[in-house]
Amino acid sequence: MSKKSKKDKDKQLRTPIVSVLGHVDHGKTTLLDKIRKGRVTAKEAGGITQHIGATEIPIEMIKNICKDIWRKEVELPGLLFIDTPGHKAFTNLRRRGGALADLAILIVDINEGFKPQTEEALSILRTFRTPFVVAANKIDKIPAWQSPGFVPFLKSYSMQEDIAKNRLDNKIYELIGKLYEFGFSADRFDRITDFTRNVAIIPISALTGEGVPELLLVLVGLAQRFLEDSLRLHVSGKAKGTILEVKEEKGMGITCDVILYDGTLKVGDRIAIAMRDGVKVTHVKGILKPRPSQEMRLESKFRSVKSVVAAAGVKLIAADLEGVLAGSEFEAIESEKDIEEFRKRLEKEYEEIEIRTDEEGVVLKTDTLGSLEALINELKDAGIKIKNAEVGDVDKRDVIEASANRDELNRVIIAFSVKLLPGVEEEAEKYGVRVFRDEIIYSLIDSFVKWREEEKRLREKQKIEELVKPCKIKLLKEYIFRRSKPAVVGIRVLAGELKRDAKLIKADGSPAGSVRSMQKEGENVPVAKEGEELAISIDGVTIGRQLNGDEVLYVDVPERHARVLEKDLMDTLSEEAKKAFQEFPEIKRKVNPFWGK
Repeated sequence: MSKKSKKDKDKQLRTPIVSVLGHVDHGKTTLLDKIRKGRVTAKEAGGITQHIGATEIPIEMIKNICKDIWRKEVELPGLLFIDTPGHKAFTNLRRRGGALADLAILIVDINEGFKPQTEEALSILRTFRTPFVVAANKIDKIPAWQSPGFVPFLKSYSMQEDIAKNRLDNKIYELIGKLYEFGFSADRFDRITDFTRNVAIIPISALTGEGVPELLLVLVGLAQRFLEDSLRLHVSGKAKGTILEVKEEKGMGITCDVILYDGTLKVGDRIAIAMRDGVKVTHVKGILKPRPSQEMRLESKFRSVKSVVAAAGVKLIAADLEGVLAGSEFEAIESEKDIEEFRKRLEKEYEEIEIRTDEEGVVLKTDTLGSLEALINELKDAGIKIKNAEVGDVDKRDVIEASANRDELNRVIIAFSVKLLPGVEEEAEKYGVRVFRDEIIYSLIDSFVKWREEEKRLREKQKIEELVKPCKIKLLKEYIFRRSKPAVVGIRVLAGELKRDAKLIKADGSPAGSVRSMQKEGENVPVAKEGEELAISIDGVTIGRQLNGDEVLYVDVPERHARVLEKDLMDTLSEEAKKAFQEFPEIKRKVNPFWGK
């Protein structure tokens, strides 16, 4: 062995970061639960991952899971899994997870195949050129499949009836075809000889554990064989990381859950960290590591360490962390030049988020920068304007901001996974501000959009009801019951609808009184529909003077109403009402040649 290669071998390998991506409910967190023997899924809001979480799985635990198929020793310390949200709103969070990752698992429900977020995840992996494997999940749901439990896939496969094997093989061929459409050559993992040219498809059941040993073994093999050089480069040197979450811990104050993806971080290190109003420089007072295989967001017992080597998920204790932005970066610094370079990178990140606000729009408050990005994109896609968008709890200032909107539909605060500070609810009620609050992004957006659409529908309905619509009636001379004060006569509605208080005109455009009341079969009615016959009383006319009693009359539609009807509501009219409406302008222009023009 040469001096150079021996020196390289002496360097420690960094723990590879493995990002788990895929469509919502295809089993990402369930898979990690099976590996770490935890129950994170049940603790997630709605059973759906809302933030990036991290779990470190030591190599000894991986060896134990793979004991039946483990063949050689490896240098890796283990694998650090990043569990990323699966709903389409989390493009930016997933992208950040993808950017951090050395390897990725694209998890696909083998029975459902590719979904929109599967394709989106593929796009992210391609953008960052992240090597990945496909975990074809839920093989236990294939008809006729018999699950023997937590065993290697090939052992389980050998125990199946031919009909179950054929069904599985057909599903895998479908996945191979779909991946080919996206420019990837793929095959079942045990049929691949060159993993640099082919994507490995590993059939698994996250529920029973089938195939999980091969999944871990393939990941370890890929990292050891193809990433060794890059993994050695990131152990020593400047510590860099991403902030997952900022929260207050009893007895510790404000802490940060972080992913360290480069270098070695030590207690006492000076770090630059993103704040709401710029960059903060502070010192690391403590580093807390979760127990092996524990999901750091839900861990309650941490051990204090003096230093930590990338990659790792840890909790940082430092002074003055109020205002730190979850989802942003931190970095160990040694000079003012380091701080300035960090500040420039931070400014660029904010520019990429594109928080463009409007004069009129909703107020958005979220718990992390990633959630803010996700909701901004989701609201933009829905065509909803944003007046103000910030990370943080909802306070009275937000209520005042929302109440200043002219449109009531924008007097709204959308709050994702944040608290309402004291007095906010009372203030919102006082100013007529609606607060939508949830811990699941898609249900938060859905409830807001549904409310908004319903409010629009009610407004449109009210607007339509208030409009005077075209109507054409025929007076029935054989049914004249009174000639004046008011005149009472039988009519037939030829087109449209007739309502009480409607003003009437004759075919020459001259006034013909207004409808005081309507009766059908002795009962008062508010509306008479097309084709009906009934008696109406008409104020302001005398039959025998202004009317003969056998005329065709029209409802006098105001010019402004006619324009709205013509522009937006013609589809709501019957064919006969449309014809009557087309006749109406010609009648009006006999009196005013410019009417409606």
